[in-house]
Amino acid sequence: MKLQTIVPLKPEDKQIDYKSPLLLLGSCFVENIGEKLKYYQFQTLQNTFGILFHPIAIENLIIRAIEEKAYADADVFYYNERWHCFDAHSDLSDSSKENLLSNLNSALLYTRNQLSKATHTLITLGTAWVYKDVENQKRVANCHKLPQKQFTKELLTESEIEESLNSIISTIRKVNVNATVIFTISPVRHLKDGFVENQRSKANLITAVGKIVESASSNKNLHYFPAYEIMLDELRDYRFYTEDMVHPNNLAIDYIWDKFKSVWISQKADQVMKVVQEIQKGLAHRPFNEKAEQHQLFLKSLNEKILVLKKEYTFMNFDI
Repeated sequence: MKLQTIVPLKPEDKQIDYKSPLLLLGSCFVENIGEKLKYYQFQTLQNTFGILFHPIAIENLIIRAIEEKAYADADVFYYNERWHCFDAHSDLSDSSKENLLSNLNSALLYTRNQLSKATHTLITLGTAWVYKDVENQKRVANCHKLPQKQFTKELLTESEIEESLNSIISTIRKVNVNATVIFTISPVRHLKDGFVENQRSKANLITAVGKIVESASSNKNLHYFPAYEIMLDELRDYRFYTEDMVHPNNLAIDYIWDKFKSVWISQKADQVMKVVQEIQKGLAHRPFNEKAEQHQLFLKSLNEKILVLKKEYTFMNFDI
């Protein structure tokens, strides 16, 4: 008896290993996958502008990074005793204008460098709803809690999303023609937009991404990972959500991560991941007596394992 419908998956050819520089951009779900990759010590860079929910915001970041279009005073504004930029998440906002501009421009540089060498770029789209600044008619990445009257809200059409995604892909190809681009749709429900409105948004995103991937049949470097479908079909129960009934909980994240790993992580890397996990669990262990001889021997053994790993993978960085 089958009590669950399973989304069919198969391993991809160009998989991720420990030699793969990775870039992750997009909505908060990319943070979940990014934290897993970071935990297992892969070469990752994620959300240099903070969480970006819609494709226009991601497109803007990538274009500015590749074109090396730096931010200046006119690109930031002061509100509620902090400096903000409409292109970035409020996590980058700062009490100092100079710090904000410096961080924005450093983020552009980091993004460009990673884009140019990344074997895989993972882009997670969260919503097709966008807010447009009434004054300059520019779609913003974040409203930074400014008065609602300053913005108009609109739903990106399938063709607008498709155009944005094509722009993202072509811009990436300017500096990295062989990059594998993996699109996902975030399973996080944007219920503040409304129940029906959230479904319309996800539908537009799914349709646009589907067209992009299907039209690229001759280009095997474009892919779609069905995180959204796994959440809705395989985990269709509120026990897989956090208390807000909107975000996937840790169990759901672990489940989808295992699915992602089965498709995109190489078996060779999986062996190293087991060693990394053993070290991470060891580092998280809190002894009753830190000065005990047994604990000191444990730390010595742990350090030896770290040194062996770092000899082959110099980029790994464990907090000892």
